[in-house]
Amino acid sequence: MNKVGEVVLGIDLGTTATKVVAVDAAYRPGATVERPAPLRTGRSGEAVHDPADVLAGVADAVRESVERCARRGLTVRGLSFSAALHTLLALDSSGHPLTPALSWADTRAADIARQLRAERGEALHRATGTPVHPMAPMAKLAWFAAHEPELFRRAAAWCGMKDYVLSRFTGRLVTDLSCASATGLLDIVSGDWHPPALEAAGVPGERLPELVAPTAAFPLLPGPAAALGLPAGLPVIAGAGDGPLANLAVGATAPATAALSLGTSGALRVVRDRPGVDDRCRVFCYHLADGLWVLGGAVSNAGVVAQWAAESFGGVDVADLLKEAADVEPGSEGLTALPHLLGERAPWWDPDARGALIGLRRGHGRAHLTRAMIEGVGQQLALVRDSVVAAGAPITSVRATGGALRSSLWAEIVAAALDMPLEITDDTAGSGFGAGLLGWRALGAVSHLTALPADVWARPHRTVSPDPVAVREMAGARPRVERYYEMLRELSA
Repeated sequence: MNKVGEVVLGIDLGTTATKVVAVDAAYRPGATVERPAPLRTGRSGEAVHDPADVLAGVADAVRESVERCARRGLTVRGLSFSAALHTLLALDSSGHPLTPALSWADTRAADIARQLRAERGEALHRATGTPVHPMAPMAKLAWFAAHEPELFRRAAAWCGMKDYVLSRFTGRLVTDLSCASATGLLDIVSGDWHPPALEAAGVPGERLPELVAPTAAFPLLPGPAAALGLPAGLPVIAGAGDGPLANLAVGATAPATAALSLGTSGALRVVRDRPGVDDRCRVFCYHLADGLWVLGGAVSNAGVVAQWAAESFGGVDVADLLKEAADVEPGSEGLTALPHLLGERAPWWDPDARGALIGLRRGHGRAHLTRAMIEGVGQQLALVRDSVVAAGAPITSVRATGGALRSSLWAEIVAAALDMPLEITDDTAGSGFGAGLLGWRALGAVSHLTALPADVWARPHRTVSPDPVAVREMAGARPRVERYYEMLRELSA
């Protein structure tokens, strides 16, 4: 039973920072301790972290959080992890990194992913729940096999960034079923490594971590314990992926309740009790815990499109540009945008996707272009929603978070695209809060994630309802968006 004065530390290994959130016995998040996790990028598509730097940042953030808890008279009951999905690094026989940690954004495997997608993409996607895309560790492994064969042969094991941190804390190289389900290597029905995916990656299952439940716990080793200011043997919970835990963090685990996040990029996800994707393989399917699965899709282009527009128009202020765009009528006077500045993930999973402006006339100005780009993002999210529904997961409500939604224009356009009110809530603790809740579940505080009390989650601070005129305009344009994408793909090819 939870005791007053006890906390679980939720540790979120993000793409740009590590965040540690102390979640108390009443399931309330406390202050967050944050350390940067610099992402190194290169012209060849490289996007990597230094594992030693990440590990040091985790240790430093946990140590500070422990000290803060001690000053408040709080006892740490356990550590529980969240991590950005799709990371990959190689380890030698002593467990030391042979490579940097490739992030989801590393695109060096684009050619190999393109080939695998053409040859057997749908079969692999259906079996593993993960699109065949450069982000997936399956494609990254195939890239290493093809381009760095000597290193590939020397690697004793391949794992994710969180797996490596856990190994240094516990002495065990394990990966949880949530992160594993996003590698493109796991059979989401059997819960074991998928032989055809292993063959495509060129790696035997013996060189991958042991598969464990997200709620699995391991004792903290004496050395790390002393460095962190914690007792040896403290439970370290394996944890889960940041996307699934983001649903838990905002209370979007009930059937038909979607979590929408909208920052530089965006995502829409809904939880259900069985794995599987839609017939056209447009969504991902990742494990959360307790038999719960997250269906959805991430879009690569969200807030970045407004930033790009502001920069392109001579460095105008984004807020001023959004105010101008708000004066344009829905539909942008016939201007349609494919906002694929960074390629696109869901529902196309096409890193080669190109952006376009269609229907441009002399009377269109920067406000029209900006609104059209934002409407294009809304259309992508609506196409993701349609794909989730086609997979058998209805959506009747949306809990929305993210910095872009501070703009009323963004919120109104997305609400109109989805034809659904957006329940906008604060998400300052993010996936670290979800990891803390999962930690309490692993420690036996509740019998199932769905048994958490309803008052755990903050109430929405505002609800944005869709404008009927904008709903009709965007619904009418959506079939054209799909056709334009297909036509442009054929022309580009």
